[in-house]
Amino acid sequence: MILCVEPFYGGSHRQLMDLLCESFANDLKLVTMTAKKWHWRARISALHLSQEIPENKNFRTLFTSSVLNLAELVALRPDLGTLKKVLYFHENQLIYPKRQQKERDFQYGYNQILSCLVADVVVFNSLFNMNSFLDSTDSFFSLSPDYRPKGLAEKIRPKCQVLYFPIALEPRLQVSHIDGPLHIVWPHRWEHDKGPEVFFRVLVELDREGIPFHLSILGQGFSEVPAVFDDARVSLASHIKHFGFLESKEDYFQVMNSAHVCVSTAVHEFYGVAMLEGALSGCFPLCPDRLSYPEIFPPHCLYRTEAQLLNALIKFAQNPNSAHEEANNLLPSLSRFTWASLKQQYLDILL
Repeated sequence: MILCVEPFYGGSHRQLMDLLCESFANDLKLVTMTAKKWHWRARISALHLSQEIPENKNFRTLFTSSVLNLAELVALRPDLGTLKKVLYFHENQLIYPKRQQKERDFQYGYNQILSCLVADVVVFNSLFNMNSFLDSTDSFFSLSPDYRPKGLAEKIRPKCQVLYFPIALEPRLQVSHIDGPLHIVWPHRWEHDKGPEVFFRVLVELDREGIPFHLSILGQGFSEVPAVFDDARVSLASHIKHFGFLESKEDYFQVMNSAHVCVSTAVHEFYGVAMLEGALSGCFPLCPDRLSYPEIFPPHCLYRTEAQLLNALIKFAQNPNSAHEEANNLLPSLSRFTWASLKQQYLDILL
């Protein structure tokens, strides 16, 4: 029996656990905590979960995300230490945008390193995620005044592998002719690390050029939403079709299916679920040439400067349906990120 443990049961963390539950319905036990107060989940979830996980001699594999301090859990529950322990990294806490560097809590990254040391298999959702973690393990301890451990990457690396996050969506050939101006969608969290300032700067310039377009801003806002969103709601009002989080997945994909182009301006991203969902829905993806994007999308989907992004949008605005035609050509290469393609690889690491 497989024991799946998720301290932050929401978003992509929940999507993955739900996919596993559907596939192993009769041979899986899922133990979760709600997706609230991420920092506190990372700090103390091991203690709570050690009391919630039932004892079961039939457990053979423990699968959990890196939010959990796995070292603490197996210390509190020695019976779990004998299982095959698989640790999955949706994101890692060793690298941050400079904006957040001073605010970082050392403990989060430290917990992830400890978890890797006790895990049997360490899985990352992208090569970028894995390499950035392993390349930063030793330098991460420069924050410590003394007694800095060395050689941790060499101990962890043999356990590591990349297994892409599975998108529960089959590639959809987009209708190549839809009336109306270019429809641009931005489906990301409303936070600074997703680069909204860059995105709205480009769109304001597009507006100044007098180029017609429609705009859908999806994704979720939290307690501290960057002011640029309120500014954009006013300055780009005549272009906006949707502005805000859509609770329903059906509504979300309906917007995706009606759009021509899906844009990322992220400065901090380990995979890019939303961009893959957009591309598999028939939107042409425009992504920065950094982070995980170069391993997912071909070069003609990537831009290096704001000017290049602006020019790409101007090009598609001249013939919006060409975005669908180019997006359709991407679908065969993107099918490798779907659950249908990845399911067997997940079975292999869990059995």
